[in-house]
Amino acid sequence: MDLSYHEYGDKTAPLMVFLHGGGVSSWMWDKQIQYFSHYHCMTIDLPEQGTSRNTENFSIHLSAEKINKLIEKIADGKEIVVIGFSLGAQVAIQMLSDHPNLINYAFINSALVRPNVMMKRMIKPFIKALYPLVKIKSFSILQAKTLYIGEEYLETYYKESSQMKSDTLVRILEENMSFKIPDGFAKAESRILVTVGAKEKAMMRNSVVDLVSSNSNCTGIVIPDVGHGISLVDPDFFNRMIEEWIQDAALPKNAVTLK
Repeated sequence: MDLSYHEYGDKTAPLMVFLHGGGVSSWMWDKQIQYFSHYHCMTIDLPEQGTSRNTENFSIHLSAEKINKLIEKIADGKEIVVIGFSLGAQVAIQMLSDHPNLINYAFINSALVRPNVMMKRMIKPFIKALYPLVKIKSFSILQAKTLYIGEEYLETYYKESSQMKSDTLVRILEENMSFKIPDGFAKAESRILVTVGAKEKAMMRNSVVDLVSSNSNCTGIVIPDVGHGISLVDPDFFNRMIEEWIQDAALPKNAVTLK
């Protein structure tokens, strides 16, 4: 079964592709779809997640391969913008590495690129112990708040998270914790903006430094006063940041630039 995707906006305009984080799906981009109605927007549910939950087993490499092919088919020579958050940002990095001249602009938001072997070893026993809680709505709502998910999406988040199989959750987390910058990333020709929240963990902030030092087309910024999930915390700020970077390579005034 192919990946599930939806198209919005002006289909004659440049293509803007949104890749969601782990544990959520394309609904996380609702505010962006509304704002960028003057673009040809496409949201994609990654394998085993959202409405793609009956596809092949999730992997970052498989996702990148499938999405690159889909983009080539749909874009038909148009300018391409790819926006990825967390797990989706890792997929975007793999896409850039596999096809260095396909994408014109890439936004890499909160991507972990420093593998953590110790944490990976703990994933299976941790999920085995935690998984029964996923079915409990009050626990799901608590988790949603830590991810900055607003009340309007709580039911959707609970429904999707309670349907996710434990093996799927393990696969997603193991891929996330194992990911490192692919060899081909240095050759990516896109203009790339890499972002991280100032309140995110050190390994996330260090990942921005690694990415910026791996490709001369990368600019890295730290967004103050926010943790993991700027597009959900402050969608207006996030949308303006994307538009201003595409139009003028302008950066938010309150962001710290990393070189």
